[in-house]
Amino acid sequence: MRCFFVSTGHIESRLWFTDDADFIAGMNLVAVCVATAGIRVLAFILMSNHVHFVLECSEEEDAIAFINDLKKRYSMYYENRHHIKEFLRNNSINIKPVFRNDLSLQRAIAYVQMNCIGANICSHPSQYCWGTGNTFFSSGPSTSVPLGSLSFRKQYSILHSNEKLPQSYILSDTGYILPESYVDVKYVESLFLRPLRYNYFLYTSSKAKIKQEQAESGVPTFDDQVIKPAVRNLCKSLYNASSVEILTDEQKTEILKQLQRRFSAGQKQLARVTGLSLSLVSCLLDTI
Repeated sequence: MRCFFVSTGHIESRLWFTDDADFIAGMNLVAVCVATAGIRVLAFILMSNHVHFVLECSEEEDAIAFINDLKKRYSMYYENRHHIKEFLRNNSINIKPVFRNDLSLQRAIAYVQMNCIGANICSHPSQYCWGTGNTFFSSGPSTSVPLGSLSFRKQYSILHSNEKLPQSYILSDTGYILPESYVDVKYVESLFLRPLRYNYFLYTSSKAKIKQEQAESGVPTFDDQVIKPAVRNLCKSLYNASSVEILTDEQKTEILKQLQRRFSAGQKQLARVTGLSLSLVSCLLDTI
């Protein structure tokens, strides 16, 4: 089995999730997609205009099928509720393999968990409920209701699907299936060994660095107009390439590192001047 970091592009014109009802629907549709896809979710987070997952599956195509299924199901829900058709149709997907033997998997999980911190929503992932933020090294919910305690009519109304899920899945008090129902919590915890080491990965992730950058002045040392020509020059001089987009992930990472060293550029500025998504820039820099 292989692991993949999967993210969607940031939608600028509207939100994936406009309120708690949308988030609850999204959480339940994740559970539906997991049950029907035969893949394993190691971590995920639902943000207002994008989502991130760390998945374990046989092939990259399985990860693509999973995220496309989630987009399709959520788009149907969104159209029914908000009367907007196919708003995720052109929402891009980025998929990157992550590995177990070089701590990339731990970094990817930490990156996902820390998205809410980078967005200034809360101070620790455990305070964010839309994903696996409170799933690891947690005492768990004080109360639990099995999905099987609800009628199938009620299950359909909250799942927005007629798929039959394991009746042992546990519902939160607000009506969404808790991630610990289908996430292999013990396996993920074993990757980090203990809570202190888990927190180390959280607060050395690129999202923690974004938080630190936001706490500081935030003014770039050099203007974008100064750095952008340097991107083209670095691509040409290092790899005889015309643009960043055609480089491998390893080469993109080297370009980003060079720009950081030469211009003290922050991650948001790196995304602007290279044309790469902020999530990809953060993910690539997590491999440093």
